[in-house]
Amino acid sequence: MGKYLDLKSNYKREKLREASHAIQEGKLVLFPTETVYGIGADGLNKEAVKKIFIAKGRKSDNPLILHVSSIAMIERIAKDISPLEYKLIESFFPGPLTIILNRREIVPNVVTANLDTVGVRMPENKIARDLIELSNTPIAAPSANISGKPSGTNIEDIWNELKDRVDYIIDGGETKIGLESTVIQVIEDEIHLLRPGKITCETLEKYGKVVLSPHILKEVKEDEIALSPGMKYKHYAPNTNCILVYSDDSSKMIEYMKKLEKENTLVITNDKNISCFQNAIGYGTTLEEISHNIFKILRSVDQKKKDLVIIEGVTKEGIGLAIMNRLIRACSHHYIEI
Repeated sequence: MGKYLDLKSNYKREKLREASHAIQEGKLVLFPTETVYGIGADGLNKEAVKKIFIAKGRKSDNPLILHVSSIAMIERIAKDISPLEYKLIESFFPGPLTIILNRREIVPNVVTANLDTVGVRMPENKIARDLIELSNTPIAAPSANISGKPSGTNIEDIWNELKDRVDYIIDGGETKIGLESTVIQVIEDEIHLLRPGKITCETLEKYGKVVLSPHILKEVKEDEIALSPGMKYKHYAPNTNCILVYSDDSSKMIEYMKKLEKENTLVITNDKNISCFQNAIGYGTTLEEISHNIFKILRSVDQKKKDLVIIEGVTKEGIGLAIMNRLIRACSHHYIEI
């Protein structure tokens, strides 16, 4: 079982020294970021990175993100960084944004799924950034979960499935955001949004034209290349069959959901609508609350042993686009828009 480090309170940087040595030795460390927890390894050590894929049961054509602690570390792994890319880095790093950059040869193919590009992010979370700095290497880290399952936003939710698959477990408490980072790529001075997150399309539009990837709300086919992590294969999904329902007309949406509701059905809905259904739980009222709670709720679904889960969709504006992106994949694209 991985060694447990409780850093939820009374955090001191020195407590990370042991875990940083583990990274340098090619071991796996589970650590918090402001988005979700990650399973980390030395991103420049291909044998260490391979362990991440084994621990998660992750397919090798699904690229990883390299987490950095400084601009100098970015320039160590990426080249030909454009003025717009530097401006986005300056504006959003550290924070919940990943930028796809041209990679240097120092980055192993196993990190990038053999692409010429690499996703780079500088976490805002102090534990994460200190761990990277003390390790003195970029840390490759996908979300902390078995592939296909909802990402981990606290240690309790992922303890049983991951405690025997990593060498160190750093507990930093509940993550602040609850959704993985926004992923973008600059192509010919246009910002291509590959995976939505906390940093929204509307925010990015202040820096240039934003082009939405067609895969944000649609399935990536088996033979298509995934430029961003988390966009290919079944993802964020409980074992229980789930259906996502959305309409701009709230009353029409609720009426449709009520027709779908059977005896052994669970409805996940806005807190304000719980009383409309026989068996329902709320995911919050604001988009920020929903983004923070949704993975935790999806992780609890299978314990309830229902035949069907009906999930109320949200507006695709702001962070709502990121929430819908995750929910559509959690429902294996069983999505009804009225």
